[in-house]
Amino acid sequence: MILSERTRTISVLGIVQIFAWGSSFYLLAVLAAPVEAETGWSAGLVSGGLSVGLLAAGLVSRRVGRVIQAQGGRRVLSTGMGLIALGLVIMALAQSEAVYLLAWLLTGIGMGAGLYDAAFSTLGRIYGAGARGAITALTLWGGFASTVCWPISAFLVEALGWRGTCLAYAALHLCVTLPLCWFALPRVPPELAHRVGGGPEGGRPAHMDPRFWCMALTGILLAVLSSLWMVHLMSILTSLGHSLAAAVSLGALIGPAQVGARVVEMMGRGRHHPIWTLLVSTGLILFGFAGLELGLPAAAALIAFGGGNGLWSIARGALPLAVFGPEDYARIMGQIAMPVLLASSAAPLAGAVLVARIGPEGTLGVLIALSLAALAVSLTLYALIRRDRQGVPG
Repeated sequence: MILSERTRTISVLGIVQIFAWGSSFYLLAVLAAPVEAETGWSAGLVSGGLSVGLLAAGLVSRRVGRVIQAQGGRRVLSTGMGLIALGLVIMALAQSEAVYLLAWLLTGIGMGAGLYDAAFSTLGRIYGAGARGAITALTLWGGFASTVCWPISAFLVEALGWRGTCLAYAALHLCVTLPLCWFALPRVPPELAHRVGGGPEGGRPAHMDPRFWCMALTGILLAVLSSLWMVHLMSILTSLGHSLAAAVSLGALIGPAQVGARVVEMMGRGRHHPIWTLLVSTGLILFGFAGLELGLPAAAALIAFGGGNGLWSIARGALPLAVFGPEDYARIMGQIAMPVLLASSAAPLAGAVLVARIGPEGTLGVLIALSLAALAVSLTLYALIRRDRQGVPG
């Protein structure tokens, strides 16, 4: 069977996203304990590596967006895979805390050039206004990153140790994901049509548009929520009376819920405006946290959160495309990604302070307040889109 060019491109990026996420953002879920045990470094230092990586990703995101806008994503994504590989090699060789954090700095630059925001921007450059379906399909692939890579990481740690695991993932990037990006993505992206006057809305820069700031603020809030929850999920659930085993089982519902929500979104075939995807996303996340506080079944609350988080991955790529069009999409994605990634980098530390100061149950109250704020900003964005477009398509 011969795959279409579109299916081949999405599949290539899907494979790349699974292993890029699995060997960076999701890496410490399995490797943190072995790293701490072998090196004697503190848990804060080890987990802080990811914060350094997310900080680096945020700082380079604007530059990444500009380069993809000008040249397409082939070189950027290939470079991202190479940098993640380099970071993993240095991590495997690290004998000091400074070298370990340097490894995460390089890995983080690779994350900024190789994870969702760069991949969405690449699809936007290739397919223009028709990229929404490709973005949705790509998030479906990416939803399996932890499902695929956590068992692989656990097996590799058993067989090779944590340093060998880092080297194995580095080899995979050099031998698989980097060549896939280099040889399978278009060498020259299509020419973009330009609006008269240039820029979004015929001359108004995106950063002067209130809809841009609503997207950025929603992204910041949801990034903080996701990072806080994924790091402190176990402590909050156990504080609510669940055993550790039950908390682990409940947490395992999040991944399938994310994928399930993305499948439902894909079945809609883009017939609705992505603002509705965002509204459902923020509503589900609020329901999840409020449900835990109100004593609703924890399984339903975790499924709601997972579904909302899965839909947010789609909305973050589809909304800027729908609102501002493809002409400056990659650049705008980079501008939005910067504060979102910076917020993600600070969230785990902020969450640790919150848990220490007000306890897990108090932290849950903060999560509810943040999710309510995210829904309010999403509703504001809906009103702005309705005003500027004289109605939101169904």
